[in-house]
Amino acid sequence: METKEKEQLIKAWVRSAKEDLETAKGLVSLKRYMGALFFCHLALEKVLKAAYVKANDRYPPPTHKLAKLAKEAKVEVSEEQVDYLNEITTFNVEARYDIFKERLYKKATREFTLKYLRITQELFEYFLGEI
Repeated sequence: METKEKEQLIKAWVRSAKEDLETAKGLVSLKRYMGALFFCHLALEKVLKAAYVKANDRYPPPTHKLAKLAKEAKVEVSEEQVDYLNEITTFNVEARYDIFKERLYKKATREFTLKYLRITQELFEYFLGEI
């Protein structure tokens, strides 16, 4: 991958990730907790894909599994961070498919969502530092 293309791709992933994080915050203020959790996942997925491009000099794989992306992006994560990434990964799956939506809807309380928004923001900043 050419340096210019790589830089543009990283910038595009980061810009989109930042927008998704802001969308998550906006959805919390609207009390749309399930949607906020979904956008938390998207923000982390995109920032990790930017890190992947930086570390591997190629396009990221088409996966939504955050812990896998972190590993493949060569980002060091603690066991606790892996646990959080695995939980946040479920927000993508459960928000997309009707058979899982009810499970996420029951979990998506204000307190739960605020907790995971905070965790997402912390992880986001950490991953951004790896780019």
